[in-house]
Amino acid sequence: MAMMIEARSVGFRHSAKGAWLFENLSFSIAKGQIVVLLGQNGRGKTTLLKCMANLIAPTQGTIRYSGAIGYVPQQFVTPFSYSAHEVVLMGRARHVGLFSNPTEEDRARAAEALELVGGAALAERPISTLSGGERQLVLIARALASEADLLLLDEPASALDFRNQAVMLAMLRQLSASRGLTVVMTTHDPTHALEIADRAVLLHGSGRCEEGTVGEMCTEGRLSELYGMPMKRLDYVVGGNRASSIVANYGSMTARGEIGLFEQGLDESKAPVELTGRR
Repeated sequence: MAMMIEARSVGFRHSAKGAWLFENLSFSIAKGQIVVLLGQNGRGKTTLLKCMANLIAPTQGTIRYSGAIGYVPQQFVTPFSYSAHEVVLMGRARHVGLFSNPTEEDRARAAEALELVGGAALAERPISTLSGGERQLVLIARALASEADLLLLDEPASALDFRNQAVMLAMLRQLSASRGLTVVMTTHDPTHALEIADRAVLLHGSGRCEEGTVGEMCTEGRLSELYGMPMKRLDYVVGGNRASSIVANYGSMTARGEIGLFEQGLDESKAPVELTGRR
């Protein structure tokens, strides 16, 4: 099986004396596999993804990859009011000559990618008028239009509603199976890993990291340790199909006294304001 990414003893820290986000991380990702990066905020998920996209260099180790990469960041900001179709068409840049204009085939591929993510109706809308979730779908379409072999997605579901999350996950699973597309994505929802991923990377911070199959990594014990709170796996049947979800026991944080009404930033000299609806 062809390898798309091979990481060997990879590590990253922001300065020579700074703490490691992750270190000595090694893994291989084969063509058509889906890998999910999991961990709390600030543990290095986006940093590792950028290292894999060759946008920043790891502090230690090497990452080798084959094929064309499509990178989808969390946010996309442009000073120009491009239409959604024009943004997707930008993904065809590597197929268009330096002094050439997009061909009808390029435009057709862009339209096809938008339709694939359920965004055909957005084609003529200025990107500045789209919601965060709609922009995310457009960025995914742009990466697909590039005909990338390897798709790197930074929290692609963060601004999507439940239905569009389901559409996106089903689309990635279908593209992986039918086209051999390799996908690496960060997410805050371990259920996404159960739904579509083959492997998972757990980033604990302070240099500690783990990599393995979803079955090995997405256990209640490992996820509870990863997020610092009790996590439970629920197995159930929906429409005759077996499904699983990972849920967090949010109530346990209150019971353990770890919330404290944002104690760090609370100005105790100000009394609470009561809203009565009367002027």
